[in-house]
Amino acid sequence: MPPVTALDEILFVAAPYVALTLFFFGTIIRYRIRPFSYSSLSSQFLENEHHFWAQVPFHYGILFVLAGHVVGFLLPRQLLGWNAAPFRLYLLEGTGLAAAALALVGLFNVVLRRLRSRRAAVTTTPMDWVVYGLLAVQLASGVLVAVSYPWGSSWYAATMTPYLRSLATFAPEPGWVVAMPWLVKLHVVGLWALLGVFPFTRLVHVLVVPNPYLWRRTQVVRWLGPSRAWKEPTR
Repeated sequence: MPPVTALDEILFVAAPYVALTLFFFGTIIRYRIRPFSYSSLSSQFLENEHHFWAQVPFHYGILFVLAGHVVGFLLPRQLLGWNAAPFRLYLLEGTGLAAAALALVGLFNVVLRRLRSRRAAVTTTPMDWVVYGLLAVQLASGVLVAVSYPWGSSWYAATMTPYLRSLATFAPEPGWVVAMPWLVKLHVVGLWALLGVFPFTRLVHVLVVPNPYLWRRTQVVRWLGPSRAWKEPTR
């Protein structure tokens, strides 16, 4: 393994623990202080024409991608065993890439909808734009990693899983990441950035269970946030 620099220690040792501390304690404190803020602040009643093509592709795509990462972390040997057959490896890689691309397209439509609809724009906070930017970097870097360095499910199980498990056991071994290409490092740093800001954004709604969001019909709700006047663009 290559030598670990001070910057590597900051990015791949200190940053993960700071991000995880903010994630766990931040979400708990927010729930105790502002339990009704655990919402994605639905804006469907403000603009519904592009709502479906933004929210549905993003949510289904991102959940499949996250599920793949979790399986690789929890069951690395089983994942490598699955990938031992070329057809299964191709199937998994292709499906994962398609899911990431679907999530990226959905996120693009989310941002486009927020920009084009004046009503939806006024309910979008600065922190929302931070989240959209971080998600865009994370999804784009993930797609680029999948294209540039194929068979990611296998090398993820063989290299990234030991790194993540070393963090979980409080015996961090950043050398696993230091040896990776810069694009992979960017993807890892993006993960810690997202976890760090998670408690302060609308992303906390994913922690509310049971969550029938993916199979129920979209709800139309009344906006109870700060009152800000808007006007429809003249046609």
